[in-house]
Amino acid sequence: MRVYLQGWPEQLRQGWRDIAGFPLPEGYGGVSRVVILGMGGSAIGGDLVRRLVAGESRVPVVVHRDYDLPAFVDANSLVIASSYSGNTEEVLTALSQAARLGARRIAISSGGKLAEVAAQEGIPYFRFGYQAPPRAGLGYGFATLLGLLCRLGLVKDRSAEIAETVKVLEKVCWELNENVPADRNLAKKLAGKLHGRLIVVYGAGLLSEVAFRWKTQFNENSKAWAFCEQLPELNHNAVLGYEFPKEISRNACVILLRSPLLHPRHLLRQLVTAELLGRAGVVYDIVEGEGQSPLSQMMTSTVIGDYVSYYLSLLNKTDPGPVPSIDYLKKRLEEER
Repeated sequence: MRVYLQGWPEQLRQGWRDIAGFPLPEGYGGVSRVVILGMGGSAIGGDLVRRLVAGESRVPVVVHRDYDLPAFVDANSLVIASSYSGNTEEVLTALSQAARLGARRIAISSGGKLAEVAAQEGIPYFRFGYQAPPRAGLGYGFATLLGLLCRLGLVKDRSAEIAETVKVLEKVCWELNENVPADRNLAKKLAGKLHGRLIVVYGAGLLSEVAFRWKTQFNENSKAWAFCEQLPELNHNAVLGYEFPKEISRNACVILLRSPLLHPRHLLRQLVTAELLGRAGVVYDIVEGEGQSPLSQMMTSTVIGDYVSYYLSLLNKTDPGPVPSIDYLKKRLEEER
C-alpha cells in the first residue's frame, strides 16, 4: 500500500495519457446524460469527476451504485460501466439493462466478465492499465473517466490542470512519505490524533466526495469505524447531535476538509462549526488541500486522507491491503446465487 501511495502522481499521469489514445465511436458525445456504473473503489473516481465538472458539464453526470437503472436512462444516455475486477454483479446487471434500453455503452475493467461482455456485444472497451487493489488505483481511474468526458467534448480540456496536479502531488507525497518523521509529517500526526477514536469527516462543495473517500479509506485500510457528512446540510441537524451520548463526544474526532476555493459561506460555516465542536468538547482538526486549481485541491486532499488511513492502519496493527469481511460477504452472496 505504501508503494501505491507513492505512485499517485504517476497514476494520474498514466491514466490521462492512456485514455488519450482510446478510440471513441462517433456520436458518443451527443448524449443527454452520462451514467457511471460502479461500486466501492471503482465508483469513487466517478464521484470525484461528477463533482469536479458539475459547474460546467452541459449534461448531468450521475454515479449509479445499484442493480436496477433509473427510469431516465434511454437511447440518449451514455452508460460507462467501471469495474476494476470486471466481475462486480451490480455493474454487470445494470449494464445488461442499458443494452435493452438502447443506451450507448463503454466498459472499463482489468478483465473479468465485463471484458467478455464487451467483446461479445461490441462495446468499446478500455482495459484498466494500473495493477492495484481498486481503491489504490483511484488516481488512474479518476484520470481516465475525466479524460473520457473531455474527449467527448462534454467538459473543457484539463491537460494543464493535470500537469499542475501531478507536480503538486509529487511534493505532497514526498512530504508525507514514511521517511519523514511525525513532527514534520501531517499524515502521521493526524493518524496519531485519530487513533482509538470514532472518526467523522466533514466536507463541502468541491470536497464533499473527498470526505466520503476519507471515510471509506479509514474503513478499508485502517479497519476503523468512520463516517462522513456534508456542509451545509450538517449544520441543519448534525451539530445538535454532539451532546449525547457524552461517551461518544469524548472519544470522537472530526476532520474538516478545507479549501480556499470553497464558497465563502462554506468557509464561514466551517469556522462556526469548529466553534460548536470546541464548545461541545469534541476533538477536531482542519485539513487543507494544496495547489491552484480545483483539480489539484481535490486530488491533494484525497491523497492526504489516503496517507492518514495508511498510518492509522499501522497504529491499529492491521494490514491495509486485505479486506476479509468484504471477501466473506462476496463468498456468501455467490453461494446463494
